[in-house]
Formats: sequence, C-alpha cells, structure tokens
Amino acid sequence: MTTCRGFSVRSLLSVFCAVRTITVAIAVTLGTTGAGVDAALLRVDGELNESQEYGEVLASSRSQSIDFWDLPGFTRSHYAADHALVTPESRVFAGLPGWTNALTAHLVSRAKGANFVMFLADMQANSSATSPAAGTERLIFILDGVLELNYDKHSIALHSDDFAYLPAHVPHSLQSSLGAGVLVFERAYGIQGGKPEVVIGSTSKQPVLDVSPEIFTLRKLLPQTGNYDFNVHIMDFRPGEYLYVKEVHYNQHGLLLLQGQGIYRLADQWYPVQAGDAIWMAPYVVQWYAALGQKSSRYILYKDTTLDPLIAT
Repeated sequence: MTTCRGFSVRSLLSVFCAVRTITVAIAVTLGTTGAGVDAALLRVDGELNESQEYGEVLASSRSQSIDFWDLPGFTRSHYAADHALVTPESRVFAGLPGWTNALTAHLVSRAKGANFVMFLADMQANSSATSPAAGTERLIFILDGVLELNYDKHSIALHSDDFAYLPAHVPHSLQSSLGAGVLVFERAYGIQGGKPEVVIGSTSKQPVLDVSPEIFTLRKLLPQTGNYDFNVHIMDFRPGEYLYVKEVHYNQHGLLLLQGQGIYRLADQWYPVQAGDAIWMAPYVVQWYAALGQKSSRYILYKDTTLDPLIAT
C-alpha cells in the first residue's frame, strides 16, 4: 500500500502523490471498517438530514485503517510549531479528575500553547462528570450514545449531534447510564463583565449561514454576541468542494473531522485526513481544506472570537 505523511508541495508531482495516497487510504478504510453507523451526509438544497451519527470518531476500527502490524512505529500524526495532527492510532486515553467511569483523550491543550482544551470523553455505563474548575466555560458535543445534563433544576437528555454550552458560572453535572462518546471544549472565560447564558441545541436546528464566496455549508452553535469569547462551527463539504480562502488569521482552531475525508493544508504541509482525525491550528498558520472521496465531509471547529488581539490569551 502506498502511503506518505504530510509533505511540502514542491511540484505537481507532490500534489498527485497526496491525491493518490488518500484514494488508496480511503479504499483500505472502506474495505476494513465494518463497525458503526454509515454516517453519509445527505444534503438537498442546502438542507441536512436530521439524523446524524458520528460513531466512526470513536470506533476502534479507526486505528486500523492502516495495517500497523507490518508498519511498526508508523503514524499519520504530526507535530509542528504552529499546528498538530492527531490521528486515532495516537490517542492516549486516561482518567481525568471530575470524570468517573470515563476515559479522556486530550487532542488540544495548553501544554501545546493553545488557549483552550479539546478532548474526547469515552463515557462507560453509569459514568458521570462534574463541573470544570472555577472560571472555566465548557461546550459538549455528543458523538454517540445518550448523555444527561443536569443544571439548576433542569435535567436534559442529549443525543448524537446535540450540544450544550455551560458558562463558567453555571454548576452542572453530566451522567450516562448506558454510555456516550462526547467531544468537550473548555477554556477560561475571558470577557470582563460578559453575561453568557446556557445554550442547548442540535446541529440540524441551527440556521445555515451565508458564506459567499465560499460554497460549503456553515452552522454556528453559539450566539454571535459580545458575551461569548469563542464559537463552534459545523462545516459541511460535498466531495470536491474546498475552502475558497487560504486562511491566515490570529484566531486559534481546534478541529475534529466527524465524517468523510479530504486533504488539509497546514503551513507548507498537506495531510490526507479522515473521520476521527483532530487538528490544532496556531495563530497565523496557513490553512485550507478540500473534501475528497464519495461521501460528504463534516468537521466541527473551535474558534476564539470577540477578543481583542492585543490582549487576548
């Protein structure tokens, strides 16, 4: 099987190599992964099917898209000064204070220089979690299973594709009787005098926003007001669609590919990526994405907002 890591674009031959490589990888993946729900994204006139499953993200088969037994030491993960790619075979799950009967894998953290953390929580049956440290806001996104959110006098069941934002001043707890896979974003709230509120919803219920001249579909999970210092975007691409703008900006990103596959450019590296891959992007790193394969792709993206670049941390 032909493989190659992220590489510098020095000629058209390099680009051909990337496209050929991901095509082979996709074929291998489709031939070896049998677990989970088919997460093909259906879109008609810009609308998505309301039922979304992201079982591929945490499926054990994600680490078997390449036969590692004959490639000892190989991984698609890559670390650089201004970005990082963390692929499923490199995840390290461990216990985390406040999380009971659950294991977490941190994909982005302040140890890397980020101003937020992004981690996966694999919650087993009869698992629970408490509020984060004082002053920390949290957004949870359900990948699979069912999670119960408790705050104030409310008890709300969250399913796949649902999300909840909990401001730093709102004590809460999470419980799962049968188990759930959860993506978690946390950061120290950074707006003096801000008054964010609890936000609970589902991706399919969020409005599609105009992104002209871009052609992908964009939904934002949080209100676009000065009370929120970050937002989380859900971005959908049909096969062959790509970002029009080759972005360079001060905002940091944390990304998890939920469905599909494609090519992600970070700085001068071009990475074949697929569902389950996570990316951290530092300020001012060149970034660009193109969706490949036969299925549409979807990723979830953290972006800090509403903060003055002169004083933002």
